[in-house]
Amino acid sequence: MITSTSNAKIKELVQLQKKSRARNQAGVFIVEGLRMIQEAPSERIEKFYVSESFYKKHQSWLEKSDKGPELVTDTVFARISDTKTPQGILAVIRQMEYSAEAILAAKPPHLLVLDNLQDPGNLGTIFRTAEAAGVTGILMSQDCVDIYNPKTIRSTMGAIYRMPFVVVDSLSEHLKAMKNQGIKVYAAHLAGASSYDQENFQTGVTFLIGNEGNGLRQELTDYADAWIKIPMSGQAESLNAAIATAILMFEVSRQRRQDILE
Repeated sequence: MITSTSNAKIKELVQLQKKSRARNQAGVFIVEGLRMIQEAPSERIEKFYVSESFYKKHQSWLEKSDKGPELVTDTVFARISDTKTPQGILAVIRQMEYSAEAILAAKPPHLLVLDNLQDPGNLGTIFRTAEAAGVTGILMSQDCVDIYNPKTIRSTMGAIYRMPFVVVDSLSEHLKAMKNQGIKVYAAHLAGASSYDQENFQTGVTFLIGNEGNGLRQELTDYADAWIKIPMSGQAESLNAAIATAILMFEVSRQRRQDILE
């Protein structure tokens, strides 16, 4: 059992929790909580750690695991956890591996392009909702908040394991590829000429979603085949990025489901 926060393994875990560079160099990320670890693809789990109190409560389950846990004291676990009230279990997971080519090859494509999103909760919620709405893949700019940020991972509620995504150097190049494939590109924009529910989303579709405060960069907006808006009542000027994205994604789901029923 590890009893000291000065232990080399503990220091490494703290760095993996706090620094994206450490995660990317090691090619791993940290997941906390029993449910998130149970949902993780077993072949991607490199190691997991449990607190002394968690081990006492779940000893029978842990002994059945094909990868024995590293036991640490409750005090040490509090040091490596990113949550205020940790469950007492975390795992080191190998980062996911997808390609933009495979994501664009999905049929029929239902894609998101995320430009400079900065809020971990927004990004994680978008992943979780995208899975539920049938999105086939997500492309993100390099300046988006780190998908492997612990807060983002928690917000995905397991969708991180199942939603194909890729961080790309040039969104513009991939938008060109989409348009060449006949995928229609829509910009969610306050200056949109038409309401989102007036469009036909039953063929290939991509939604451009911009930064929470500044919106989409003009160079990306220029690639849109159409600007669309979400009509709003009252004095609200805009919606939370994750909420707006959810409305658009589920409209695609509704239209395609309706098409099947008809």
